[in-house]
Amino acid sequence: MTRKITKEVHIGDRVIGGGNPILIQSMCNTKTEDVKSTVEQIHRLEEAGCDIIRVAVPTMEAAEAVSEIKKQIHIPLVCDIHFDYRLAIAAIENGADKIRINPGNIGSTDRIKAVVDKAKERAIPIRVGVNSGSLEKDLVEKYGGVTAEGIVESALDKVHIIEDLGYDNLVISIKSSDVLMSVRAHELISEKTDYPLHVGITESGSLYRGNIKSAMGIGIILYEGIGDTIRVSLTADPVEEIRSAKLILNELKLRHDQVEIVSCPTCGRTSIDLIALEKQVEDMVNSMNLKPMKIACMGCVVNGPGEAKEADLGICGGKGEGLILRHGEVIRKVPESELISALRDEIIKDGFTVS
Repeated sequence: MTRKITKEVHIGDRVIGGGNPILIQSMCNTKTEDVKSTVEQIHRLEEAGCDIIRVAVPTMEAAEAVSEIKKQIHIPLVCDIHFDYRLAIAAIENGADKIRINPGNIGSTDRIKAVVDKAKERAIPIRVGVNSGSLEKDLVEKYGGVTAEGIVESALDKVHIIEDLGYDNLVISIKSSDVLMSVRAHELISEKTDYPLHVGITESGSLYRGNIKSAMGIGIILYEGIGDTIRVSLTADPVEEIRSAKLILNELKLRHDQVEIVSCPTCGRTSIDLIALEKQVEDMVNSMNLKPMKIACMGCVVNGPGEAKEADLGICGGKGEGLILRHGEVIRKVPESELISALRDEIIKDGFTVS
């Protein structure tokens, strides 16, 4: 795939656009006013691999908490503001690295200008966000419903408002819970602007449903070379968003920093509890600090060794015992109860642990 080169934008110490790596975002579900809980969650997200974090700023107390939160975290902080322009100004004054607004719900041009002037003063970017659920009535009527074309027109209208106020340090976010509408909207807006795009499927749902929708939508958009940051929006622990986002980027070869686990589907030949075994492998991998590698988890000796040839290491189950494999070649046979510990030993011996 060939990525579109968009305008370069600095968010704290991170850079997006301009061909830079695609960064992963998430959003805290804590009360921003609760500094302790918010910082604890951000630390968990940092550890999982989050590059940029967003918090809600619905009150002045939340805006003022930004200053203390910033002192205790290591990634850029984005503040999400709706309706009250004074909260946007306060968030910027308290150290926000970026703000997310919809100029359409901020109010008069004077209020928007006050926010833009403050962002310009601190040289921080503004993310202009439009969701399909907030599309203006006149655009719904114009296009005969909520459409990708309406979402794009709405977003560009908001961008032009800020541009007319003399500022172009912008990131655009256009989202829908409809996968195909989101894909089409990103295709359209990518042709019309060079601003960096934040990509996601909004309100995608539960861990299971949301992961499928997000992988489909974000995957298609990124494969078309569109997008500079992503968020997998899940009704789940935000850490799950980071895990999913990293897998999407790795599967598209846009990152190479993950342990890949390949495992066969169960069938009548399987003589081991492969589902439980694969879960043990996942848990072990998540508990170790590993370099990128591929692990195969196979259920029988019929296809297992052959299918594991491209894996650095693998295990292959049998009746009460199993094989440890390296690039499909048998290293040794061990009792079933020792498969995980034996695999762990080989991972360490082959130098895949990060010291």
